[in-house]
Amino acid sequence: MMRVVIAEDHALLADGLNRMLSAHDCEVVEMVDNGPRLAPALIEHKPDVAVVDVRLPPTFTDEGIRAVIEARAKVPALPVLVLSQYVEQLYARELIRDRAGGVGYLLKDRVSNISQFLDALRRVAGGGTAMDPEVVSQLLGGKQSSLDSLTGREREVLALMAEGRTNSAIAAQLYVTDKAVDKHTNNVFRKLGLAQSSDDNRRVLAVLAYLEGHS
Repeated sequence: MMRVVIAEDHALLADGLNRMLSAHDCEVVEMVDNGPRLAPALIEHKPDVAVVDVRLPPTFTDEGIRAVIEARAKVPALPVLVLSQYVEQLYARELIRDRAGGVGYLLKDRVSNISQFLDALRRVAGGGTAMDPEVVSQLLGGKQSSLDSLTGREREVLALMAEGRTNSAIAAQLYVTDKAVDKHTNNVFRKLGLAQSSDDNRRVLAVLAYLEGHS
């Protein structure tokens, strides 16, 4: 059973998450609704994954992320799935800075079904990555000049890689062969000057690290 800490100040959403997770083989070990309570809860429980909103009371700015970073200093590689209403580029980069532990960033309004959310949650708990395409798009958008050498198809592959998709999943999404995806993936890494890797999570972190290093 996967142990989860929820940090969400919206009572209805928090209750909905609690009920949904409890119904799908998860144990919600604690629910908090503000930043100051989050870090102690994460350090005490050391959950399999934390579901965290970026903006929490008292200031509704960055309490959620700051609490996560504080907790990760004491509980290395703590898996975190950010569930936010906004794309906070700085916070997305901050989360992957240490290259350790599962990381996810989903937008509340774009989580279309329960199975999609649970898949992302399990991927992050397992040390993987789950990035909303809109988050990826905004991270990539500011680096347009660095991506000019990529073809349209290579950009699609890059975005799907950053979501945490395997090559087989990318092939199914784009209706192409696994061999074609392998070719596009190799081209992406070559054009961006990134070391190739067959590890899905490392590929995502490499892409985001490249973006951070050229910000």
